[in-house]
This record gives sequence, C-alpha cells and structure tokens, in this order.
Amino acid sequence: MNTHSPALDSYEISPRFRQTMEERVARLERDAAADELALPTLEHEDHIRRHRRLISVQRAEALRMRLFLERARTRMQRPLIAL
Repeated sequence: MNTHSPALDSYEISPRFRQTMEERVARLERDAAADELALPTLEHEDHIRRHRRLISVQRAEALRMRLFLERARTRMQRPLIAL
C-alpha cells in the first residue's frame, strides 16, 4: 500500500530563494558545459576520469535542484501596508 501523498511533496519558497536556486542551476549547467569542452585538452587518464565525474556530479546536482523547483510553489509577496 502506497501511503505517500504527492501533496506532501510540495514546498513553499520565497521568490528570492527561487531566484538564487535558478541562478545556481544555470551556473552548474554552464560550468558542466565548459568542463566538457576542456576534456580534449586533458592528457592523463586519471585526470580525465575525475573530470568526467565532476561533470556528472554538476549535471546531477542541477537536475536535483530543477526537480525541487518544479515541486516548489513560490510564496506570494505580502502587500505593503501604508503607514
């Protein structure tokens, strides 16, 4: 029996936190692409293996963050009250 509710997977985050996460995802993806371009310049097999691992981890982290953002709702800004 599956007692896991999809409604419990939803998070509410601030617009600023969402923006920070989106910027981090973009940076991870940009860095992974740049690291892939650097692969042909590497000569040592062990260095190439570690570099591929780095690329893999960057892409996995970006995907994990994207999936979190898909489930997260952005909290509405509170209206400013005139004093």
